Amino acid sequence: MLGPIAIFCVWHGGWAWSALLAVAMAGLGWEWGELAKLAKPVILAVLLLAVWGSGLVGGLPAGLLAVAVAALAARMLCGSFAAWGVPYAGIGGISLFWLRLRPDVGLMDTLFLVLVVWGTDIGAYLAGRLLGGPKLAPRISPGKTWSGSLGGLFIGALAGELLAGGLHGFSLAAFGVGLLLSLCAQAGDLLESSIKRKLGVKDSGRTIPGHGGLFDRLDGFLAAAPVAALAAFCMHGGIPIWG
Repeated sequence: MLGPIAIFCVWHGGWAWSALLAVAMAGLGWEWGELAKLAKPVILAVLLLAVWGSGLVGGLPAGLLAVAVAALAARMLCGSFAAWGVPYAGIGGISLFWLRLRPDVGLMDTLFLVLVVWGTDIGAYLAGRLLGGPKLAPRISPGKTWSGSLGGLFIGALAGELLAGGLHGFSLAAFGVGLLLSLCAQAGDLLESSIKRKLGVKDSGRTIPGHGGLFDRLDGFLAAAPVAALAAFCMHGGIPIWG
């Protein structure tokens, strides 16, 4: 159910995308507050909503500045571990928010990122189940294999390339950007797994019944979105992230 809602919001943009990111960032803040065992996890939810509001009003630079200010406020109010949740969720969240709002190419850029991350997850699962083999990082995530990682890289990059190339043929640039974003998404997955292992929890939360928490579902996006936003920031107006 969440997948179609997310795709609708990406496709529609505007208020739908803004509302989705507001809910996601507030939810991520609440989850991190619970992981940090705060008496009032709402504090982090409010701080991340402030980051979202800053991005809404002032764009990417204002949003990133708000991340730094909110992280400092969280450090003073809630402690160092809680404060790390602000840049963790905030930089990725504000990058996703800004990426979709790019004139002319925001929809294609965001769909490209979505397809790469989802393709990475699906490809890694299928390749890992079918091929098995040596473990990728047994101390962090025992279920992940090298075959799954490589399968995820290929399928994720191919999914993005198919969107970018369309009927115009194979795009090596799009495939290369897809590989980079897929690698970042997998790194984000491992980072979140490492955090959960250190905290001794199976899921980041219970925000999504039967599917764990928002960090469990968005870890790849939180790591890949800043790289996609950086690529977009380096492009001239009207040029997608794969050039």
